[in-house]
Amino acid sequence: MNVAALLKMKGGAVATARPQATLHEVAQQLSERKIGTVVIVGDNGRVDGIFSERDLVRAIAKNGVKALDTPVSEAMTKKLISCDRSVTVDELMAMMTRGRFRHVPVIEENALIGIVSIGDVVKNHIAEVEMEVSAMRGYLATG
Repeated sequence: MNVAALLKMKGGAVATARPQATLHEVAQQLSERKIGTVVIVGDNGRVDGIFSERDLVRAIAKNGVKALDTPVSEAMTKKLISCDRSVTVDELMAMMTRGRFRHVPVIEENALIGIVSIGDVVKNHIAEVEMEVSAMRGYLATG
């Protein structure tokens, strides 16, 4: 299975924010939507970075509560790891494991088309295992 299939199942909706949004505004968005990451998109429509709960914790640990008034562009992860629709789920899982991150934006032709989380990958893996177990049970039952 590849990222295109995952996006087809889950949809392409992505939470985004502008680089000038404050950490407080983005933290509210994370909380309200019950998500762990927001993709930061610049005025030109290109992805500038990604902001996660981890980035928020680092900013507050470094600058205290005053960090909440700073633009997200100062605290976001700028060295973005992304993929396109053709990447396999196994390749994606390896990327996430190696990089120790939980969200990968899907970008094609400089356009954000979706995001895949480790939860999406695990959910897919569980569904595949359940299908295999069901097929094996059926095979064993028919002798």
